[in-house]
Amino acid sequence: MQFKRILIASHGTPGAMTAETTALDMCESGGRLYQLLVVPEFWKGMMATDWRNQSVARNEFARHLESELEKEIREHRDRVSRGAQARGIDYDFALAQGEPPELLLEFVRVHEVDIVVAGAPRPRGTLGFRSRMLTPRVLRELGVPLLIVPRPHD
Repeated sequence: MQFKRILIASHGTPGAMTAETTALDMCESGGRLYQLLVVPEFWKGMMATDWRNQSVARNEFARHLESELEKEIREHRDRVSRGAQARGIDYDFALAQGEPPELLLEFVRVHEVDIVVAGAPRPRGTLGFRSRMLTPRVLRELGVPLLIVPRPHD
């Protein structure tokens, strides 16, 4: 099944990368792939105050964190962009900071999207980031089809 306008909600985990590939495969040549990457609100307060009290150390750590986050975001964006370009798909990247469910719903309201593709949530007990984007509210209010791609087996 092919779609003209697909939104991939992605953050670079193995499950999200599987969803990225699926979205690229489902998008028509000449179609448009939107990638929404949400930096959750909790990153805003990461100042390392728990382990150091000197403002210089806190600021240095905050700059380091921001730099690493920017690097990871560029890698995610560039990977999906290359895949889209190789398939003749227009690609738009959107970066937002806030609450993932609200930002996903807002993006779908503002942009014309045929389907949203997302990776399945990471199982409990598995190390790493566990997205909270696909909440019951999102499932009720999305208004377009949602494909949840199963995560790859290790």
